[in-house]
Parts: sequence; structure tokens; C-alpha cells
Amino acid sequence: VQLVESGGGLVQAGGSLRLSCAASGRTFSGNDMGWFRQCPGKEREFVAAIRWSSGSTLYANSVKGRFTVSRDNAKNTMYLQMNSLKPEDTAVYYCAADIRGWGNLRTLQHEYDYWGQGTQVTVSS
Repeated sequence: VQLVESGGGLVQAGGSLRLSCAASGRTFSGNDMGWFRQCPGKEREFVAAIRWSSGSTLYANSVKGRFTVSRDNAKNTMYLQMNSLKPEDTAVYYCAADIRGWGNLRTLQHEYDYWGQGTQVTVSS
């Protein structure tokens, strides 16, 4: 199983970026996927999650109303549309997959089974 993030970069505050997470090696139609981020010297934190089958979503309070997580079944790809970006959104963003796909969407790192390598997002003020 491989998860590959793309779409990171440098953007000014107030701008937008769309991250992609392409999955290969298996389909995630019955599973959940999530986005996390990590700033230097800080713990990796939950950003958003989506249940592949239903499209149900969950967001961290810090990004609610600005970020949107979605998925494309045909492309086996998850997206994170990030609008109204702030300097504090600067981090390495990781996608992850949780193979269980039941119960509440999960927000803790250890509850996810597969991880991508990360993509850097830098928001300048």
C-alpha cells in the first residue's frame, strides 16, 4: 500500500491550495482516510478525516469552515482543499488510511494504519 501526497507549496496568507493523496496497492472504498499536519518541534495533529463509503467528514476546530476534505472513488484519491490560509497553517501535511472504516472517524495518529511521506505547505504573512 502506498499513499503519495502532492500539491504543497508556498502561498500568501489568505490564499488557497489543494492537496492530493493518491492511494495505490489497494482500494479504500470500505475505509477511512485522514489528513494530519506537523510543525517543527510540535506533535503531529489531526486536520480532517473522511469515510470513503459515505463521504462523512470530520474537521479539527482550527480548520473548520476553511478546509474541505473530499475523495474521488474512480481515482482512488483524497483531496484537501485549503482556503483562507493562515501562517499558522504552515506544516508538513500527511495523509493516512484507517482500514477499519466503522464507528467514529478517528483523530489519533496511532489509529491509522498507512501513511504518506508528507508534503510541505508554507503560508507567508
